[in-house]
Amino acid sequence: MNAQPPRVLTIAGSDSGGGAGIEADLKTIAALGCYGMAAITAITAQNTVGVFGIHEIPPEEVGRQIDVVLDDIGADAAKLGMLSSAAIIEAVAASLRQRPVEKLVIDPVMVAKSGDALLREEARDALRSCLLPLAYMVTPNIPEAVVLSGRSITTEDDVRRAGEAIHALGPTHVLMKGGHFEGRNATDWLFDGARWVDFSAERIDTKNTHGTGCTFSAAIASYLALGKPAADAVEAAKAYLTGAIRHALPLGRGHGPLNHLWRSKT
Repeated sequence: MNAQPPRVLTIAGSDSGGGAGIEADLKTIAALGCYGMAAITAITAQNTVGVFGIHEIPPEEVGRQIDVVLDDIGADAAKLGMLSSAAIIEAVAASLRQRPVEKLVIDPVMVAKSGDALLREEARDALRSCLLPLAYMVTPNIPEAVVLSGRSITTEDDVRRAGEAIHALGPTHVLMKGGHFEGRNATDWLFDGARWVDFSAERIDTKNTHGTGCTFSAAIASYLALGKPAADAVEAAKAYLTGAIRHALPLGRGHGPLNHLWRSKT
């Protein structure tokens, strides 16, 4: 009899181009040896060039997807991605308060790689108040951290002050992603309320970076489900992400997708 694999639930939007969202999450979860489940919040008409349409799933149906999966299969970890509206955020929060998942990773998706908005402006307060207090880890990039913290960020000191402000909103850990900074290395900073840990990796010169945030947060959730502590999960996820970027696929006319199966020999 096969052993039960770690279970990871992704709650996010669907990317019809396959590079980000639910599709990237499930590829990542499977590549790292976990069992992936999905609650879809929105359907996007999307490719490597841009987002051409968004159809939100009714909030009650989003909540129902979460409820039935957690009631039957359960989850060792979960990640949140594109949530689109305040109503969907509130539905997701209600389900997760009723059926808590301790290792909850929130990627506060606000803008696609193409620059298209994926979170309504009026939903930002709901994200702060309804979901961040439930998070084991929140993983904002620099523009998202500016919105969540209400602070400008231009230096590493700014990163730390903004991260501490976000931590005060309730998450157990804050991972500040520094990919928007320039430099030879891409550095991220993890704060647990007491100390900071830095993670650096070589910056890879490529335009094929569609889905990096989704992939990183899904990998963190997967490693948490596999039993790694927070800092170890981030370190392992960053190594996986760096490889997926290095072996990214030159598909489409815009930002091509990562290679989520880069470790596979087939």
